[in-house]
Amino acid sequence: MSFLRTLISSACMVRHTPPPPAGLPPDREVLLDVPDDLLAPVLVSAAHGEYEHAAKLLAATRDAAEWENRDRYVIRLAVFAKNRDDWLAAWLRAAPRDPDARLVRAELAVRRAWESPARAELLRETAPLIDAAAAGDPRDPVPWRVALDHARGTHAPHTAFETLWEQAVARSSHHYGCHVSALQYLSAHWYGSHRECFDFAERAAADSPPGSLIRALPVRAAFTLLMSEENRTGGPTPLQGDRIDAAADLAIELSAGYAAGVPCPAEVRNLLAYVLAERGRWTAALDQFRLTGPYATSFPWICLTDDPLGRFLETRDGVRIQVASAGPARGRTDRAERGASRGHYA
Repeated sequence: MSFLRTLISSACMVRHTPPPPAGLPPDREVLLDVPDDLLAPVLVSAAHGEYEHAAKLLAATRDAAEWENRDRYVIRLAVFAKNRDDWLAAWLRAAPRDPDARLVRAELAVRRAWESPARAELLRETAPLIDAAAAGDPRDPVPWRVALDHARGTHAPHTAFETLWEQAVARSSHHYGCHVSALQYLSAHWYGSHRECFDFAERAAADSPPGSLIRALPVRAAFTLLMSEENRTGGPTPLQGDRIDAAADLAIELSAGYAAGVPCPAEVRNLLAYVLAERGRWTAALDQFRLTGPYATSFPWICLTDDPLGRFLETRDGVRIQVASAGPARGRTDRAERGASRGHYA
């Protein structure tokens, strides 16, 4: 990650000097993992031990088949419950068969098991909770995303994983969360390879409708490659570099379809900004930081540091400095930056 090490070092040296205008919100206005307008009051209620607002929100996503929102909310509620689960316990006591409460309970149990040194053993114990969540609503793909995460942690063979995958896509053929789980399973870090990971991501993106978050799947495959030990020691091959740039171009197109400064595509834009910076595509990276606005997300920065907000700000500053210091070349096209990045790795 030589590009980012260099630019972050430069950013740290000028961090306390007033930056030139770049269409970026000040550091003090950037927030990490900001909930949307529907989730924010639910989290406030949960902090007071109340579950009713969470029950109403998740029931609405289920009734409307808003599976992407449902998945995001379940994850955020489970993360909140890791340190404060009294509201969830009260919910389960009041409605032990509620499909939404069961789903949050399953997600929470899987997340807690993942953090334990005895991960595989504890994950196996959570299987009945996942089964109960899946039985709650046969239309819902989100329990199957939880099952896919569970299978990866329990070293499930490809045949078992494929069976779960078939169940997931039968319920929602373009569900982003299930595709991300499958991508992780196919990554070189787990049970596949960089090639398998890219092949899966590119096929899924090509088959997805315009505007689908699955079009960001190849850039997640690119991130997996960039985070690998192989990349740290030798960098991507020219062919891999081309695939990374093509993935970034597709994600740029996806990002352009969303309004600037909104939370929904923030994680994709954070990830895309990182990948573009790694490729030395400074102007394109700065564009994504502008579009992201004040919405920093833990992913991907948490994969690099224990201070994701700090890394977001440092990288943003470093990218801004690179663009500002380009002098007469500052107006060069992203096409030229792509060529420069490929030459660097050739």
